[in-house]
This record gives sequence, C-alpha cells and structure tokens, in this order.
Amino acid sequence: MKVAIIYNKDLTGVLNKFGMQNKEFYSEKNVQRVANCLERGGHNTRVIDGNMYVIERLQNFMPKAIGGDQMGMVFNMAYGIQGESRYTHLPSLLEMLGIPYVGSTPSGHAIALDKVMTKVVWQNSGLPTPDFWVFNTPDDDLSKVRYPVIVKPKMESVSFGLKVVHKEEDLREAINFIVTEFQQQALVEQFIPGREFAVGLLGNSPIEAFPVLEFDLEGDPNAIQTEEDKKKRPKEKVCPANLEPELAEKMIEFSKQAFRALELRDFARVDIRMDAANNIYLLEVNSMASLGRTGSYVHAAGIAGYDFCALVNRMLDVASVRYFSGSLLAQLPEEKEKRLPLKSRLRTYLRGRQQSTETVLEKLVNIDTHVRNIEGVNKCSDLIKTQLAPLNFTSEIYPELEIGNLMFLRNTSSEALDYLILMAIDDSVKMSNHENFQATEHRLYGTSIWENKGGVVTCISAFQALRFARLLRKLRIGVLIVTDSTIAGKFSRNIIAQKSADAKRVISLHGGNTEGSIITSRSGSASYTYNLKLTDSSRSENVAVASAHFFKTISAIVDLAKNDRENVIAPFATDFQSNIFKMVAYGTAKISVRFNTIADFERIDQRIRKTTTLTRRLTHTLQSQLDGGLTRQPLPSSEASMELYESLDRIAKRIDSSIVPEHRWSSSDICNIPADVPKLDGFGPMGGFDKQKSEFIIRHSLVDRALLLALLLQSQ
Repeated sequence: MKVAIIYNKDLTGVLNKFGMQNKEFYSEKNVQRVANCLERGGHNTRVIDGNMYVIERLQNFMPKAIGGDQMGMVFNMAYGIQGESRYTHLPSLLEMLGIPYVGSTPSGHAIALDKVMTKVVWQNSGLPTPDFWVFNTPDDDLSKVRYPVIVKPKMESVSFGLKVVHKEEDLREAINFIVTEFQQQALVEQFIPGREFAVGLLGNSPIEAFPVLEFDLEGDPNAIQTEEDKKKRPKEKVCPANLEPELAEKMIEFSKQAFRALELRDFARVDIRMDAANNIYLLEVNSMASLGRTGSYVHAAGIAGYDFCALVNRMLDVASVRYFSGSLLAQLPEEKEKRLPLKSRLRTYLRGRQQSTETVLEKLVNIDTHVRNIEGVNKCSDLIKTQLAPLNFTSEIYPELEIGNLMFLRNTSSEALDYLILMAIDDSVKMSNHENFQATEHRLYGTSIWENKGGVVTCISAFQALRFARLLRKLRIGVLIVTDSTIAGKFSRNIIAQKSADAKRVISLHGGNTEGSIITSRSGSASYTYNLKLTDSSRSENVAVASAHFFKTISAIVDLAKNDRENVIAPFATDFQSNIFKMVAYGTAKISVRFNTIADFERIDQRIRKTTTLTRRLTHTLQSQLDGGLTRQPLPSSEASMELYESLDRIAKRIDSSIVPEHRWSSSDICNIPADVPKLDGFGPMGGFDKQKSEFIIRHSLVDRALLLALLLQSQ
C-alpha cells in the first residue's frame, strides 16, 4: 500500500503567520524511523511536509484510484502549524480530498485538544474528572476556586504551561501567563495529589488497552510532569503499574469509555491521577499520542508485546480495517519472515541514497553535452564510467573525431547479455541556452535532465541497489553510452546493431511522461533540406516567381500530411532572401517527417520528391535541390516487447506504482534495434517541459523508476 507519512517540518510554509504557533514537533529522525518500519511491513512510503503544498505533493504520490485500484493511506504525524485546533487541520484536508488516514476525525481531535470540552463530555458521560474553572483574564472573579489547583492552557497538549498554585496571587499570575503566552483561555483544574498514570489505547472495535503505566513521582504526591520534564528530565516509567488488578482494570475501562465518549479513532493515550483513597480521575486524552522513542505510549506498547515496528504497522492496520475491510488486516511484522521482501530492501536502500543520487545528477546536468561539444560529452562519459567502475563494469572506448567517444561498459566477460541498456547523453542545446541544475520541493530542473540524464542516474541507482542485494553479479549487463542521439545515431547505429545482436532484451533510459509512461513504440524519422535559387536574372518579375514557387512548394509539402493522424510533416528552419533590384532570390528549408510505418515513409518520400521537382517550364528560370531522406526506422509495438511490458506492469502493481504504454512521436536510438528483440524505452524519471519550456523531472520518481528497473532486471 502507498503510505504518505505527513509531519510538520517547514513552519514557514504558510501564507501568513496567524494565531498561536505550534510547539509540538517530531524530529526528522523519528519520522524516518516510522517510514522505515512501514517499509519493512511491505508498504511504499513517502515522507511529506504538511504545509500549504501538501495537496500537490499528495497528488504526485497518490494518483486518483480508478476502478478496483487500492487507495493509499496517510500516516498522520502532523500536529499542525498554527492557529486553533491544530490537530484538525490535516485530517480536515484529507477528508476533503477523500484520502484515508490513520487517527481521529477532525471533530474528535477538536474536542480532545480542547480540555474544557473534553471534561464537559466526560462529565455528561458520568466519567470522573477533577472539578474545573475557566478564566479569560487574571482580573476575573476567583472567589469560587478551591485550592490547590493546576493551571494549564485550554487548547494545548504535552503539559505545556502546567503550574500548581495554592493561593489567589499566584493563580492570577499563572492565568496571566497562560492568556499572554498561549493567547487562549486558562483552564484551572482541581489538583489531585497522589499518583499519576497513563493508559495507551489501540484499535476501534475492539479497543486494545496496553498495561497501565505509572510515572514514578518518587513518593511526592504533589509532583507533576511539565513539558520541560518530559523533554529533559522524563520521569521513570513503571509498567505494568504496581496496582491491584481491580484498580488497573477500572482505569482501563474508564479510559476506553473516555475514548468512545469523544468518538476518537485508532489510537490515543489517557492521562490519569489517583488520590490516596484510590479515587480515579481522568485528566485529559492525547488523540495524537507521541511515537517518540522515550514516550509513555511506545513504552507501554513494548510491554504489551509490540516492538516499535510492530506498533506502527498495527496502527496502520487498524485504520485500514476501519476504512476498507477485515480482510486487509495484515500479519504483524514479527509474524512475517525475518527476511524483508526484496522490494522493501531495495526501496529502503534507494531512499537512503537519494541525496547522493541527486548530487551525481547535478554534476551530470551541469556539464554542457551539446552533441558537438566533444570535451563536455567525454567528461560526462568519464563521470558515468567512474560511477560504474566500483560495480565491476569494465569499459571499451570507440574513438570519434566529430563527436564525443562512444563507450561500451559491461559487468561480464561473456559476449551474451541479459540486457543491453542504451544510455544517450548528448543534446542539441547550445551552451548559451544551457540551464544548470535547480531543485524545488518536488521537481528537479536542468538541460537534458528528463530526456537523458535523469535516466542515467536512475540506471546507476538501480545497479547500486542490486549490488547491495548481491544480485547484480548474477546478471550479464551491457551499457552503451551513445553520444550522437541528436544527429540520428550517425556514428553509433552500427555498434548498436552489433551489441543488440548479443542481447536478450534492450532498454533505453529516456524519461517517462508525468502519467508514468513506458515507451512501447516510436515513430520513424526523415529529414530533408530543400533549396531553391533564381537562375534567370534577366527580368525583375522572376524574383516574384521564385518567391511564390518557394513558399507554394513548402505549403504543398506540409499539406501532404493534412488530416493524417499517423504522419507529421513540419518545416523547422526556413530562410528566403531576395532583392528585386539586384534580381537575386534564394530559399532554403529544413523539413522534418515523422511516420509510423516504412510504407508511409516511402509514400511520403516519393510525394515530397515529386513536389519539389521543377516543371520543364520553370527549369529555365529556377534551380532546385532536395537532399536527405530516412534517418531512423520506426519502432513498432511488437509482441515480444509487449510481453516485456506486461512483466513490468505486474512488477509495478506489486510496488504500488502505475505505468501506462506510450507511443512517442520522436525518434531515438532504440529504433535501430532489430525488430525481433524485446525492447522498451522511457525508464527515466517522470517529467517533461513546464509552461516556461524548462525541462524537469518529478523528484520522487528517481527512486520509483530505479526500483522498477532494478526489479525488472533481476526478475528476468
């Protein structure tokens, strides 16, 4: 299952600061610990910051469920950034989006966070809770207060602002502090000297209670736990508490009733005091009980038999059952095989190395690899070679003079290959227009990052993950670094044909689209250069004849594919110059053709040549020339390639990923592979070009595509 773990990291991710700011935080280390445990449970996880960009991030990770697709879940660790009822903010948003989540509803959180409303509900349900008063200012009438009392904010948790007072002067000072510091009413509650306990709850129907936990107050009945105590000097925990069984059972029953009265869900912790006469008082409930390593909830769960990973996965399980069905109740991690599934091991490894992967990608993107920049292209090849050398890939160089050197790397001495991987690195962007690497929250930008270089690091990461799992050495893989992709493989096509003859399957690494496409077919390409020159300069009107004929011919060529969905004809560089006084005229046009069958190409080629041929009458006035023709064969979707795609699709479903087949109109090196060889393209990260025509990839797809590629390689 896809599980998004949402917590609050960037507290500036709001439009404006508004109201009380959050004082509760999970550390990144603790959040990652939860993510790792869910990965161990077989889930596909992503950690997401719960600020104003959370919807877009969720859309990228959790596409809309279609048909029988399983929805993802959110594991909510977000306390909220600011304002009142912070706990309700993310659940409310998830309710609106229609995304299931772990934890209580917005209304449940709202009541639980409001200590006054909690106590009112409990009193109306006949549950024992200390008497209380609520004050707005330190100048309110305090005559009815019975001391000692404990003063706390009305809408905070984790013991923020707690203070025990015994006289009116101190009470007014405490109320003033609460109202000023927390910008809310002060709850003044009858203080109960005695012992302090907590009961952790997990589940819905039934509700499981952990053994009662006692905080060791070291024999001081007037001691309390402040927020500072919990962080810096946490009280010792005694679990199970040293209680008579009847008292422990009574506390548990009260806690369950309190949980139900507030209509909470999935998990919570109830805090309790007991006086010298063994009277039990419910103090408050934390509807987002902390998963901190030293927290009372985690401690009690451990006594109940849950290690941390078992607890986290169980929390997800009970929420899944509530949303979906009892059949989804998975085995707890300790009941599974000790060895993690391969997909979990690889994904955890890849996620742990994402920063390193992005660093390599940045280096690649910042190298100008225009097809004619020989130095830059060779520098890029050498960087890739450096990354693959520790994985036991050896290299063979094919020197070139007009372009960067071609390079073939293999991890086997055998000529036969399980996979040949085509790794194009050149581009057509001149140095003046080259865009260096840039990163945003969920996108990475830069020249060739989607078309080529994102796929390069995806492949390297997949190899590294397989080496980590000790599987790479079992595979026979060849990698051909192609340096002339943008000039139709002029120098590499023969080497590609030679190497593919020894390969069972061929993969190319261009980027997939934002829908998660894998390229199963490509159009073929042809390119022409049409030239026209005025040869009879005896009359000035001949300049107009040349001009009219040139543009009429270009228009006629374009019309050859009019209303034809299978073929595209488009001029991409046209220049016409004339001078009526000097009686000169000259025009040139470059024309690109895309087609899906050789028969279509032959028909179009014949018609272009006929269209550009001058009539006998015009040969006395004009001279024309047509150069060019076929540059790459089309790549049709074959039965063998679709079988490979179906295998990939099954893998994608196992890892909660989604792929779709795509026909891409552009041509590439994979078109030079013989028809009978199974082949797929588009294994690079998902992305494309934004509205400003900047090339980008979706950041998280670096890991997703590397995992998909790694699992495909090892499965064959």
